[in-house]
Amino acid sequence: MVMGRFKHFIAELLCGLALILLVHAQDQSDFVSLDCGFPENSSYTEWKTGVGYISDAGFIDSGINRQISTEFKGDLQQQLWSLRSFPEGIRNCYRIKIMQGTKYLIRATFFYGNYDGESKLPEFDVHLGANMWGTIKITNVSISFVKELIHVPSLNYIQLCLVNTQRGTPFISAIELRPLPNSTYVTTDGSLERLWRVDVGSESNIQYRCKFDVYDRMWWPFNFREWTGLSSSLTIESPSSNPYRPPSVVMSTAATPINDSAPLEFHLEPEDVTAKHYIYMHFAEVVKLKANQSRSFNVILNGKHWYGPYVPKYLWTTTLYSKDALNSTGGQYFFSLVKTENSTLPPIINAIEAYSVKNLLQSETDQEDVGAITKIKSTYGVKRNWQGDPCAPQTYSWEGLNCSYDGYNAPRVISLNLSSSGLTGKISADISNLVMLQCLDLSNNSLTGLVPDFLSQLQYLTVLNLERNQLSGSIPTELLERSKNGSLLLSVCS
Repeated sequence: MVMGRFKHFIAELLCGLALILLVHAQDQSDFVSLDCGFPENSSYTEWKTGVGYISDAGFIDSGINRQISTEFKGDLQQQLWSLRSFPEGIRNCYRIKIMQGTKYLIRATFFYGNYDGESKLPEFDVHLGANMWGTIKITNVSISFVKELIHVPSLNYIQLCLVNTQRGTPFISAIELRPLPNSTYVTTDGSLERLWRVDVGSESNIQYRCKFDVYDRMWWPFNFREWTGLSSSLTIESPSSNPYRPPSVVMSTAATPINDSAPLEFHLEPEDVTAKHYIYMHFAEVVKLKANQSRSFNVILNGKHWYGPYVPKYLWTTTLYSKDALNSTGGQYFFSLVKTENSTLPPIINAIEAYSVKNLLQSETDQEDVGAITKIKSTYGVKRNWQGDPCAPQTYSWEGLNCSYDGYNAPRVISLNLSSSGLTGKISADISNLVMLQCLDLSNNSLTGLVPDFLSQLQYLTVLNLERNQLSGSIPTELLERSKNGSLLLSVCS
């Protein structure tokens, strides 16, 4: 997506602090801030933003810690100095506990920085749980790629996965989760992927986030040649009725047309013209108007009246947006802010946000099955790349598992093959919680103890193979009866 005549997005600018501003530290108790590739059990506070970061080591079982080349560190924030790369495995996943039902801004940052000394810019996919989030295509060795999604997780954890698509080694620099009020960024369906979040009329050319933004959103500076800037050194308030709370430093600058009689125009061109979008415009008057001055304008979208007449309030933030998603006309959204007949001053705008609707429709594996197979993995210390959702997406289902897919219900584990997996100890009782299991192969291991009765509870079990273990006792009577009548085959899972 592009704005106006610009055909490229603004570079990921370094986040600096305006030292003349006094900014109070904010509560970070619900922030999740992972510095990927940072040494295990280590933490620090990033001095530019005041955000506290911890190592990602406790959230993933794979990957290699790497450092970017020293020449690229410069004034970069510290969380971009290190990264975790994944030269092995097709899918490598983080599992991060969150507050179920809470709306989050999920941000993943990728800074290559020639960490491998090969100057080969990789391309790979990133998944959120069972769903494809998008493709990461690194196009510059010294510019970060930032991907953001506003999303309400349905579970008490999220899984962020890096997927190798054979176009370079996947890596990630930082993962950040920021809770948002549920009254903000409301959609009728789907989640919201950030396309734009811009500080219009910026005079500093600085990207702002923490400590200025209470939600740690990133704001990129933006201007047009046809626009001129206005600003105020006073604080711009956000009333309690406006939960979006764009930062004062962003709202203290605005853009207005150079020609006072001209409308203020900009347009958005989505890459996917079939997608739905939400646009948020933030306004505040930054000029103390004289008695004979007035500023009033209408917002026109694709030639039709969208809102107004609107009068910005002095030093007071108002956010305009549509409650329903917008559909583009001819592949673009053309906005025109036109002053009313009785207005003596041209229109202004302070900040803009644009998001596309992202539907994450792939069902996660049934959570009882997830809990059971996760405990089985832990009990036996399974040495396989068992990461992410066990069954979904189907292309990346766990080795040794077969699942059922009907397109309506959550996938279920129907086959578990752990033959020749170096298993020791007793047969795990957690297997009995895989209630839809049809095939179980535990052969060629070193399992001990009695063949447990709980295997009889698996009413759909049709194939069971326990050969070449060190089990004692006999097969439970019910299983033997099912074998005799042909409903259970004591053989090898296919």
